[in-house]
Amino acid sequence: MTADSSRGALLAAERRAALDRLAALGRDFSAIVEAAGQANADDEHDPEGATIAFERQHIAALIDQATRQLAAVDAAIGRLESGQYGRCERCGQPIAAARLAARPTATTCIGCASRRSG
Repeated sequence: MTADSSRGALLAAERRAALDRLAALGRDFSAIVEAAGQANADDEHDPEGATIAFERQHIAALIDQATRQLAAVDAAIGRLESGQYGRCERCGQPIAAARLAARPTATTCIGCASRRSG
């Protein structure tokens, strides 16, 4: 197996995991919305009203996070297909294999990432 095919397999697995997570979160969100529709319509006096709203917002935030992760994976797959995967977008140097193994969607080397956050 070549390095590109193993990277492609890793990114494909990341993509499947993100899609599975989005599907599960979508089901959770639908269940919360459905439960809220069946619950007491008087949120002001419903002790569960605030909890349901919090859960709905929490799931919505997780959906947003999973959507962003899926976009990052798709961008990484695009970089792999164009031959740019594993190159820092800031300095053009190779991104360390250990960084890519830990974070397959990384777009910067450790040095550039440290300068950006520092």
